[in-house]
Amino acid sequence: MKKEWQILSPDARLVENLCRDIKCHPAVASILVNRHIFSAAHASNFLNTSLNHLNSPFSIKDMDAAVERIVAAILRKEKILIFGDYDVDGITATTILLKFFRRIGARVSYYIPHRMTEGFGLKKHHISNVALPNAINLIITVDCGSEGHDAVAAATDAGIDMVITDHHMISGIVPRAVAVVNPRRDPDPSGFGDLAGVGVAFYLLICLRKKLRDANFWKFRKEPNLKKYLDLVALGTLADMVPLTRENRILTKTGVKLIRSTRRRGLNALIAVCGIDKHAIDADDIAFYLAPRLNASGRMDHASIAVELLIAEEDQQAREIAHSLDRLNEARRNIENKVLIQILDHLKKNPDLLRKNSLVLSDRNWPLGILGIVAARIMKQFYRPVVLVTTADGIGKGSARSIPGINLHEGLSACEDHLENFGGHSMAAGLNIREENIEPFKTRFEHVVSRMTSPLDFIPKITIDYRLDFADISDRLMDELELLKPFGVGNHEPLFMTENVGIASSKQVGGHHRQMVLKQKTGETEKRFNAIQFNAGNTGFETKYFEKIAYRLRWNRWNGRKNAQIVIEET
Repeated sequence: MKKEWQILSPDARLVENLCRDIKCHPAVASILVNRHIFSAAHASNFLNTSLNHLNSPFSIKDMDAAVERIVAAILRKEKILIFGDYDVDGITATTILLKFFRRIGARVSYYIPHRMTEGFGLKKHHISNVALPNAINLIITVDCGSEGHDAVAAATDAGIDMVITDHHMISGIVPRAVAVVNPRRDPDPSGFGDLAGVGVAFYLLICLRKKLRDANFWKFRKEPNLKKYLDLVALGTLADMVPLTRENRILTKTGVKLIRSTRRRGLNALIAVCGIDKHAIDADDIAFYLAPRLNASGRMDHASIAVELLIAEEDQQAREIAHSLDRLNEARRNIENKVLIQILDHLKKNPDLLRKNSLVLSDRNWPLGILGIVAARIMKQFYRPVVLVTTADGIGKGSARSIPGINLHEGLSACEDHLENFGGHSMAAGLNIREENIEPFKTRFEHVVSRMTSPLDFIPKITIDYRLDFADISDRLMDELELLKPFGVGNHEPLFMTENVGIASSKQVGGHHRQMVLKQKTGETEKRFNAIQFNAGNTGFETKYFEKIAYRLRWNRWNGRKNAQIVIEET
């Protein structure tokens, strides 16, 4: 699919001022201005993040009430249940609370529902089937609970208190829990609405530790070092694809550094299984290697497997679980590819479906656990909102993914009469729907999406941060680009454009990738760089010249050496 190239043109005066004030490369100054970073102080804080820059988590609504109730439960030796979600965000949030409470001797257990049989979030039956039989006094949710009105009511009737911590959008009134710690509440004065579920849980721990300090709890105990939990916070934050700005950037950048030196047995075992260099690990490695394997537990089996990996105390146990997750991930990939091929074949036979602004597809045999991934791949290939529904047990359960500029949560809200329930974000959501309502929903959703959009919204765009000649690529620039990490939503990896690029050599590697040496002559100087173009297909290898390329610049580290490498995105 052809993309529209958009070349950013930041204010030249602002760029010049940043170059002078922080003594950075013009390309880096332009990138900072593109990210609305205009002052030297703001730029310095962005490039040199510090935990000291975090704002007070006590500003989150209901935080005081939450920690007061939890402290009382700890001091009175009440039974606490941590109720989490089955994705990496929920898994890591569950783990950091579990480890903290065990560390201080609290009576704590955890529960994560089964994705396929129980679905998302705390439900009424969890009170009768899980909390009551275990004589639970306090339930703390992580990464879920904001829509759990029936469950909260059932818990209250049973004499069980509930503290909800979450980051998902809230439709209407909040549940009548002891506390609902969700920075997306309206109103919430904290400004922390972009936190992942694990970020909210981590902020709860900061406040809890402070409240326990005020109660002299640490007088005869050593205070836990919460910084040690930031490796898991980074994992959950990156996996959940929340914006990597402000607090998320600080938490994630610190956490990625911790992963490179982690002693956590489960993480080390998982890194070894992935075959990646622990000491050079970055956000991409987490997103493409670690997170999918942790997610595979909930998609293919049960998410508690991933929790047990992250809390493992023995190397042998950690290795066994890591290999189990690797096998589950391989099985997930095989099933995912089969479903993807089936859908692509269906679209090929029914081309009229691609004349619509949305795609809503269903099948009785699709496994629920992989639908989100497949929906994302279909969305990327055909660039429109996608909803995939499985009707294996007679009740449709589905996952939806959207494109930039089309708010999925708003779109589903406009179709709620056809849905049993739904939840999620602007770009991703889950839903339940009766089988007989799928066709009416399909019609309604198409109408809603069409009303929300214009034809230009369906043209994928590629945003160029900076025009760059090869002559201006230097070790200094490469090192400064490293300071912009971690890259992700809200802080995308910079994309450069160079014109009139020659190809000195080219070969096919790994089936569909193209490895090249590129060259560009500026004046009397010619500079050459190694380049890679992933998934280049089987055509075009005879090309000896690019009119223009859009690419990313990365250090390629090998055997203790590093060289600048071009990673081509578009030609």
